[in-house]
Amino acid sequence: MDLNSEWLVFGYVFIISALGATLQGSLGLGLGFVAVPLLAIIDPQFLPGPLIMAALVLTILLAFREHESIQVKGIAWVITGRLIGTLIGIQILVLVPKDYLSMTFAIMVILGVLISLSGIRIKRSSGSLLGSGTLSGLMATTAAIGGPPLAMIYQYLRGPELRGTLSSIFVFGAIISLIALSTVGYFGLLQLKLSVILLPGIFTGYYFSKFTARLLDKGFIRPAILIFSLLSGIILIIKSIL
Repeated sequence: MDLNSEWLVFGYVFIISALGATLQGSLGLGLGFVAVPLLAIIDPQFLPGPLIMAALVLTILLAFREHESIQVKGIAWVITGRLIGTLIGIQILVLVPKDYLSMTFAIMVILGVLISLSGIRIKRSSGSLLGSGTLSGLMATTAAIGGPPLAMIYQYLRGPELRGTLSSIFVFGAIISLIALSTVGYFGLLQLKLSVILLPGIFTGYYFSKFTARLLDKGFIRPAILIFSLLSGIILIIKSIL
């Protein structure tokens, strides 16, 4: 690869990570939604470990920014679910084609959006939090999009509460994923170096999200969450068909 093409790749990576970080910094999720399909085209080596490492940095920043609004109650159940879902997902990947999983998860996400639009409200209980955490871990491991199940559970929180709570959960989720990847040889020095390339865009998106988050907090958080979740379901369907 010549120098010009390398700089072009760096430019694309910067734009992609900045856009994804801006979305996640505004809603509390969305980095993977933007970055996964585009980075897969540019250079698959950025997935999954380097992106997860970059996401860990972003979620730590967001959790710190919104730390006063984090809803601590119930987080332990979600994190337990994420661990269970991750462990199950690793095993499922060996046995079940990813296309079938993507289609199944897409249908579940879209149904969740339709249920929410119908006015039915899913109560946050230990069971629902554990279940949503497990599904999130499964989806994150097998389809690289794990945010929508948690967004459905937490969609009625105020913007700072939503971003802070989801970010604190994703910090633990990212750590669990990185440990799992490192134990099977999928996260090492090369992946760490690629993570560093993503960071300038991550920091830029984090900075701009301070302003976009304020706009969404003016009554647009829940509609944005529902639209994002619906689009995530559609993306998963398209991925399973192509």
